[in-house]
Amino acid sequence: MAYEWWIGARYAGLARAGRGGRRGDRFVSFVAASSMAGIGLGVAALIIVLSVMNGFQTQVRDRMLSVLPHIELYVPGSDHGQVLEHWRDLADAARRDPAVRGAAPFVAAQGMLARGEGLSGVQVRGIDPAIEPEVSDLAGQMASGKLDSLAPGSFNMVVGSQIAQSLGLMVGDTVLLLAPQGSISPAGFTPRMRQFTVSGIFSSGYYEYDASLVFIDVRDAARVFRDSGVSGVRLRIADMQRAPQVAHSLLERMPAGVRAMDWTQNNRTWFAAVQTEKRMMFLILTLIVAVAAFNLLSSLVMAVKDKRSDIAILRTLGATPAEIARIFLIQGALIGVVGTLGGVALGTLVAYNIDVIVPWIEHALGIQFLPQQIYFISELPSNPQVGDIAVIGGTSLALSLLATLYPSWRASRLQPARVLRHD
Repeated sequence: MAYEWWIGARYAGLARAGRGGRRGDRFVSFVAASSMAGIGLGVAALIIVLSVMNGFQTQVRDRMLSVLPHIELYVPGSDHGQVLEHWRDLADAARRDPAVRGAAPFVAAQGMLARGEGLSGVQVRGIDPAIEPEVSDLAGQMASGKLDSLAPGSFNMVVGSQIAQSLGLMVGDTVLLLAPQGSISPAGFTPRMRQFTVSGIFSSGYYEYDASLVFIDVRDAARVFRDSGVSGVRLRIADMQRAPQVAHSLLERMPAGVRAMDWTQNNRTWFAAVQTEKRMMFLILTLIVAVAAFNLLSSLVMAVKDKRSDIAILRTLGATPAEIARIFLIQGALIGVVGTLGGVALGTLVAYNIDVIVPWIEHALGIQFLPQQIYFISELPSNPQVGDIAVIGGTSLALSLLATLYPSWRASRLQPARVLRHD
């Protein structure tokens, strides 16, 4: 091993100093160990926090897509009845793509529910309950009632749990659905209204949908909203992450006038907000690693000052300024690498076992981090991603290496004669 590596490892506390090791060597090693610990804890905190944020995003996304389809093919401004008569043609054209796993017709519109003095704006989805399980998990989310109660002509309705709570609805109650269209008479504008019977209540676990979505039979929706909304085919694909690419490719084999909307476009604002929060959290927590890097810089400056005599002796024995600089570069690099690897190992271990660690802490301290009465999930989710871990590790190593440049340069600039004269 080259002597620069041996001395750098010794200063970093990774090589034994022997029995003759001085107290100053032990102090430098202690400072180096504290720098390693600081870098490791910062890296571990970054990995754990970003993994938990990824877990929350995955949980919410899965709950959203349990109700919504991956892709919607629709014909804006067309007669719903005509579209529904030929929806199988659209579905057959879509199924030619091997990525498509299911297809079902739909009608989408906006309306208002009224019961007594209570009013609630809602998004109405007309569906075929017999085929809907191919594109969503709505049937498995029924808190009461059954999805197949939405028979054509029955004018039954399945509402979200939050809507039922706000309007005081239960299965068997009647509610008035108001469409945005109406008729103009001498008495003024009269909105189109239809009485529906609540035949089921669903709970997706996602508040926005539970508070705004209602489902009725697709034929009933076509009658009520014949002049508004859109109609088409809902699709489910094998890989939800490829929804934008699949939607773009489907348009090439569709008739003119058909448009495609994937789940990332329907929820663009929410996903953009989550990505912004994730970036800001990464920048904020990177400051922890930056503080540890400053601690590393300080420890190297102290090491250079403490080892002035050793540097002068090495220079008199023939060591070049570049070799002296390499000693402290190696010392700082080893501290950064060991601290980063330790932080990655600790953070990854905690992130992959957070479902065991958090319940143990809750049981030991008698607390609950996510009360089920407040949050829609009661367990802390975690989804470590290799890309995030690689970026965190690379950032930590880069900051550590930058912190070694100035102390190494200062060490290489020391003049042996001046140092030995004062010592």
